[in-house]
Amino acid sequence: MHRYGSKPDSASDISRYFSKAVHLSQQETLGEVVVELLREGKRLSRRSICAKLMYRLEMAPTPEQDAHYRELVGMMFQR
Repeated sequence: MHRYGSKPDSASDISRYFSKAVHLSQQETLGEVVVELLREGKRLSRRSICAKLMYRLEMAPTPEQDAHYRELVGMMFQR
Protein backbone atom coordinates (compact mmCIF):
# COMPACT_ATOMS: atom_id res chain seq x y z
CA MET A 1 0.00 0.00 0.00
CA HIS A 2 1.32 3.43 -0.90
CA ARG A 3 0.87 5.99 1.87
CA TYR A 4 1.25 9.67 1.23
CA GLY A 5 2.09 9.01 -2.40
CA SER A 6 5.48 7.56 -1.64
CA LYS A 7 7.30 5.22 -3.95
CA PRO A 8 7.51 1.54 -2.99
CA ASP A 9 11.24 1.71 -2.30
CA SER A 10 10.93 4.80 -0.05
CA ALA A 11 9.68 2.68 2.83
CA SER A 12 12.57 0.27 2.48
CA ASP A 13 15.01 3.20 2.26
CA ILE A 14 13.64 4.70 5.47
CA SER A 15 13.75 1.30 7.11
CA ARG A 16 17.43 1.01 6.14
CA TYR A 17 18.18 4.36 7.80
CA PHE A 18 16.67 3.07 11.03
CA SER A 19 18.73 -0.12 10.82
CA LYS A 20 21.89 1.98 10.38
CA ALA A 21 21.10 3.88 13.56
CA VAL A 22 23.39 2.01 15.92
CA HIS A 23 22.80 3.93 19.12
CA LEU A 24 19.43 4.02 20.82
CA SER A 25 19.50 7.82 20.81
CA GLN A 26 19.84 7.77 17.01
CA GLN A 27 16.79 5.53 16.70
CA GLU A 28 14.89 7.70 19.15
CA THR A 29 15.75 10.85 17.23
CA LEU A 30 14.73 9.35 13.90
CA GLY A 31 11.51 8.12 15.51
CA GLU A 32 10.77 11.59 16.87
CA VAL A 33 11.37 13.13 13.45
CA VAL A 34 9.08 10.62 11.74
CA VAL A 35 6.32 11.19 14.32
CA GLU A 36 6.63 14.98 13.92
CA LEU A 37 6.34 14.72 10.16
CA LEU A 38 3.31 12.44 10.34
CA ARG A 39 1.59 14.67 12.91
CA GLU A 40 2.19 17.65 10.65
CA GLY A 41 0.54 15.73 7.82
CA LYS A 42 3.70 15.90 5.74
CA ARG A 43 4.90 13.27 3.34
CA LEU A 44 7.43 10.84 4.77
CA SER A 45 10.49 10.82 2.54
CA ARG A 46 14.24 11.07 2.76
CA ARG A 47 13.98 14.72 1.77
CA SER A 48 11.48 15.56 4.53
CA ILE A 49 13.50 13.65 7.16
CA CYS A 50 16.71 15.42 6.04
CA ALA A 51 15.01 18.81 6.17
CA LYS A 52 13.81 18.17 9.70
CA LEU A 53 17.25 16.93 10.78
CA MET A 54 18.94 19.94 9.17
CA TYR A 55 16.63 22.27 11.07
CA ARG A 56 17.48 20.49 14.31
CA LEU A 57 21.18 20.69 13.40
CA GLU A 58 20.92 24.46 12.92
CA MET A 59 19.24 24.81 16.33
CA ALA A 60 21.55 22.42 18.20
CA PRO A 61 22.62 24.15 21.42
CA THR A 62 25.61 21.92 22.21
CA PRO A 63 28.53 20.46 20.25
CA GLU A 64 27.33 16.95 21.23
CA GLN A 65 23.89 17.52 19.73
CA ASP A 66 25.49 19.11 16.68
CA ALA A 67 27.61 15.97 16.16
CA HIS A 68 24.57 13.76 16.77
CA TYR A 69 22.51 15.49 14.06
CA ARG A 70 25.46 15.64 11.64
CA GLU A 71 25.88 11.88 11.96
CA LEU A 72 22.18 11.29 11.30
CA VAL A 73 22.17 13.59 8.27
CA GLY A 74 25.23 11.75 6.95
CA MET A 75 23.43 8.42 7.33
CA MET A 76 20.61 9.71 5.17
CA PHE A 77 22.98 10.08 2.23
CA GLN A 78 24.56 6.63 2.50
CA ARG A 79 23.23 3.73 0.48
